[in-house]
Amino acid sequence: MTCAVRQKERTGIINPMYNCQPSGAQFAGIGVRDCIPLVHGGQGCCMFVRLLFAQHFKENFDIASTSVHEDAAVFGATKRIEVAVEALVQRYPRLRIIPIITTCSTETIGDDIEGTIRKIDRHLKSAYPDREVVLVPVHTPSYNGSHVTGYNTAVQALVTRLAKAGEANGKLNIITGWLNPGDIKEIKHILQAMDVRGSILMDTENFDAPILPDKSGGAFGATSVEDIADTANAAGTIALCRYEGGSAARYLESKFHVPAVVDATPIGIGNTDILLENICRLTGKRVPDSLVNERGRAIDALADLAHMFFAGKKVAIFGDPDLVLGLASFCLEIELQPVLLLLGDENTAYAKDPRIAELEQKADFDIEVVLNADLWELERRVKDKAVDLDLIMGHSKGRYVAIDHNIPMVRVGFPTFDRAGLWKQPIIGYRGAEWLAETIANTLFEGMEHRRDREWILNVW
Repeated sequence: MTCAVRQKERTGIINPMYNCQPSGAQFAGIGVRDCIPLVHGGQGCCMFVRLLFAQHFKENFDIASTSVHEDAAVFGATKRIEVAVEALVQRYPRLRIIPIITTCSTETIGDDIEGTIRKIDRHLKSAYPDREVVLVPVHTPSYNGSHVTGYNTAVQALVTRLAKAGEANGKLNIITGWLNPGDIKEIKHILQAMDVRGSILMDTENFDAPILPDKSGGAFGATSVEDIADTANAAGTIALCRYEGGSAARYLESKFHVPAVVDATPIGIGNTDILLENICRLTGKRVPDSLVNERGRAIDALADLAHMFFAGKKVAIFGDPDLVLGLASFCLEIELQPVLLLLGDENTAYAKDPRIAELEQKADFDIEVVLNADLWELERRVKDKAVDLDLIMGHSKGRYVAIDHNIPMVRVGFPTFDRAGLWKQPIIGYRGAEWLAETIANTLFEGMEHRRDREWILNVW
């Protein structure tokens, strides 16, 4: 059967499903301890992204803005960076690193970010001789790319600026990509089970912040400056998402000869098997019985559901490319048919992604992949009866398509703001596969009951 890859036919965007490059860079920045990203642009470039993070994680994060206005847009805005950095250094005594994230306005007027950083560095050394605050330029114009490329750019910028050759540390670098804290917890569980020490870039597990009696709790990234610096001395690097951290892994390989693995996102049984194989190859460790048992339990859970409830069900998936392609592979494992895949920016590499060719080889049905897509591409096909969907998978911005057309929807990806606590749950690893399959099943069950569509089956299965 065919796997047709097409560009969106329209020039404009209707109901976008992706966010801008600076938002991805900000997400990478808040994953670093003692770091406050500084967004060099209008106030909204920071405020609305913080709102998205607050909606998704139900937590607040420190992100600063240079608050560029009309005069700076005409005469140059580099003075705003100097003022902002000075204010941050004075106000936050523990601050150690500031990514300076550009936006469409400041890239268009051509502010010299690197030159400004050299000037500020000289001032900081003179004014604060007992402190070291690292400034990192991150170029993320909003008029191209997306949050996917913004995250990728920021991680590479941080690694390029901080990584330093030293003694081998025997650790494994894990570049997570835009995954949820529940996924970070799961990858740590896998590494612990395999007795592998890891450096997690970026470690967002603590975004699940406690409220403590002494008011000390708070959401913060746990990846330290030292963790990033020491990536140059690792036994290897695994990028869990090809397009969100893959370039940093390749940089470490070319600059410091740290072996890089940029493979499938470990969603589902097969992709998690690949992850464990790569960990074994890079570290010499063996897969423990505990993970073998987890794999067996996941397969048992999938077998309970696949043939009876999933077989032949048609699914549309939208979101980040690594997430969409990982979910599509998982769908094939459980007999769902991912007939429509929507990827939402203009990255030409998507069309040549080997995972699309693998889907075509495995599927016995037609698959349509739409590049540079928006949510109107999904709604138009539903309205025109071009696809007859049983399920939609994607983030909360697609909820109205599902509601208006009475199609069950599984929330997955970023942002998910209309369901509670999903970001705490893993979708990677064997335990993630089990949770994801049961979530899909329960969503379909609710749809059967709501539509009174053979809901009696649930009495007897």
